Amino acid sequence: MCDQDQFEKDRQEYEARGLVTRRQFGALLGAGMAMLLPEVVNAVAVTESDVTVTTPDGTADCYFVRPASGTAPGVLVWPDIFGLRPAFRQMGKRLAESGYAVLVVNPFYRVKKAPTAEAGAKTPIADVRPLAQGLNETTQMTDAKAFIAWLDQQPSVARNRKIGTQGYCMGGPIAFRTAAAVPDRVGAVASFHGGGLATDMPNSPHLQAAKTKAQFLIEIAENDDKRSPEEKNVLKETFAQAKLPAEIEVYPAAHGWCPPDSQVYNEPQAEKAWSRLLALYSKALV
Repeated sequence: MCDQDQFEKDRQEYEARGLVTRRQFGALLGAGMAMLLPEVVNAVAVTESDVTVTTPDGTADCYFVRPASGTAPGVLVWPDIFGLRPAFRQMGKRLAESGYAVLVVNPFYRVKKAPTAEAGAKTPIADVRPLAQGLNETTQMTDAKAFIAWLDQQPSVARNRKIGTQGYCMGGPIAFRTAAAVPDRVGAVASFHGGGLATDMPNSPHLQAAKTKAQFLIEIAENDDKRSPEEKNVLKETFAQAKLPAEIEVYPAAHGWCPPDSQVYNEPQAEKAWSRLLALYSKALV
């Protein structure tokens, strides 16, 4: 997960194999302007704003985007190690245009306001790794409770519908723990190239998530699977024993393939992941 040298090797390999092109390497200039994502068919009008959420440790700067009228199921988005940035704002807005009230958070608010990665996904991992290392099980679960409580206070969020949560890279295990922190509200959990989902510790995110009643979508990068080939089997067995619906698939794409500013952004596979996310939310957020 998030190893800069391996990340560059993966980019070169996937370019050589024709799975991505230089044009697809998302981060453009400056703070990492994102490539444009495909438009949403029948998109609804949305309202977007920068908001602050009070947590036990301070105030978190976040991006909130929701349909301009009516109520919608809430979704909590945990970014990857590069944090809240234009690419994730774009992803959140696209989800809102599909009919969801979306809160995209800055998980590193205790240290720095967004943007926490000055060059977006082109930022060296070494520059942002200390931010990720500053988080732990306690901060993740207390933040999850605060963010979902905030969503439930918004008039645009449907209280009679379950909430979804999704995470990318380091956000994958945080999404698992979000379900464990607020099991009565979270109905769907999605992890995209998440790292550290299943460990040998008793507080492993997958063991905590298996105690909930959520439905799961777990999308694993091909190179992550090569490094940890047993993780998918552990996840399948754990959720099967818990009798929880879980779609678990290895994608022919490199770690980080979903955000449009990633150096290994793979649009066809990202769109497949997007379609599976919408399918999950349509059946689970009821």
